[in-house]
Amino acid sequence: MGSRLRVLAAAAAATAGLASVAGAATAAPATANGRTMHSCATSTAGTAHCLAVLRTDVHASNSALRKAAATPSGYGPADLQSAYQLPSSSAGGGQTVAIVDAYDAPTAEQDLAVYRTQYGLPACTTANGCFRKVDQNGGTSYPRKDGGWAQEISLDLDMVSAVCPNCHILLVEAKSSSFANLGAAVNRAATMGANVISNSYGGSDASDANYGSYYNHPGIAVTVSSGDSGYGVEYPASSHYVTAVGGTSLTKASNSRGWTETAWNGAGSGCSTYNTALSGQSAAGTGCAKRAVADVSAVADPNTGVAVYDSTAYQGYSGWMVFGGTSVAAPVIGAVYGLAGNAASIDNNYPYAHASALYDVTGGSNGSCPTSQWCTARTGWDGPTGLGTPNGVGAF
Repeated sequence: MGSRLRVLAAAAAATAGLASVAGAATAAPATANGRTMHSCATSTAGTAHCLAVLRTDVHASNSALRKAAATPSGYGPADLQSAYQLPSSSAGGGQTVAIVDAYDAPTAEQDLAVYRTQYGLPACTTANGCFRKVDQNGGTSYPRKDGGWAQEISLDLDMVSAVCPNCHILLVEAKSSSFANLGAAVNRAATMGANVISNSYGGSDASDANYGSYYNHPGIAVTVSSGDSGYGVEYPASSHYVTAVGGTSLTKASNSRGWTETAWNGAGSGCSTYNTALSGQSAAGTGCAKRAVADVSAVADPNTGVAVYDSTAYQGYSGWMVFGGTSVAAPVIGAVYGLAGNAASIDNNYPYAHASALYDVTGGSNGSCPTSQWCTARTGWDGPTGLGTPNGVGAF
C-alpha cells in the first residue's frame, strides 16, 4: 500500500529524527514485530486504555503527501465500503454516531476536515451542524490534551466518516480514562440524542453491577472494541448491554467478493466472569456460561490497516498514519449501525438472528485457549470474529 508514500515517510523520519518508541510506556500489541505501538498506556484497575495500534513504519505529513500527489497508505473509505458492501453514499441521513474517548484532541475538527477533504467526503463541521464536540458534562471545558488519545479520537472520527459520511458525529471527551468518567461521557452522548455510541477502549473484565448503567441505553446501539492482546476478555466489551466488536485481517483478493478475511491474532475474545450472556448467544454454540465476546467484527490488523490523519504528535508521530486495533473495528461497526438506521427498534441480539447477512470468517486464531472456538475462527460464531463481518447492513 502506497510505496511512494513509504519512501517519503522514511525520508521524513530520517530528517526529523523521530523518537524511538522502544522505551515508550505502552502495551505491546500481539503483532508488534518492531513496526507497531499502542497509542495509549496500559490501564490500571478501574481505568481503560484506548485500543489503537499505530504502524510506525508508514507515516508522512500532509504537505509531503500533497507535494507528491500521493495517496495515503492504508485503506480509505472506498476500500471499506467495497469490502463490506455498504450503502454509504445513500444512507445514514438523520443519524448521529457518538464517539466517546478520554482527554482532549484540540485539533479534532481540523484533522477531520483534512481526512474528509482528501477522500472527497462532504464537509462535517460545527458550522454546518454535522460535527459537535463536548466535554463529559455537555459543555466546552475540555480535559487536558493527551497525544495518544488524540490519535484514538482521530481514528474514530475518520472511520465513522469513511463508512457513514452522511451521519452526524458527536465527540464526547471524558476528563480521564476511568470507567466512571468514560461512563459519564457515554451517558452524556445518550442524553444528547446519539443513535449510536462507539467506544474504542477497554480494561480488565468487570461487572455490569458496577458499571452497566453507563452502557444500558435501549434504543441506542453501543459498540465496544474487544481488545488488542489476543485471547482474553475486556470490559466494557464484556457488558451485557453492548455489541462487542472483534477484529480481522482484511486483504484484497481475486474472488467474487474482491476481499478475504481471517481472524486477527490480536483480537480480544473469550467469556466474561461476571456478566450474563445475550439471549441470542444461546444457540450460537459459544461454550461460555456467561457473556461471550465478540459478537461481530471488522478490520483491525495494523498490517492491513486504515489511513488516519492526526496532527497532535505522540511519541514523534503525526500526520498521515496507518492504524489497526479493534479501535478501528468498533467505529466501523458503529457507523454501519448508523447506515442501517435501526437502533431505535433493535438490540444487541439482532445480529444473532440475522447472521446470514454477515461474512463468516473461518480462518485464523488469536492464541491458545481451553475451548477452541474461543480463540480460533470457524464456521459460525467464534471468539475473535464473532458471527462475522458486515455484508451490507442486514445484520444491523
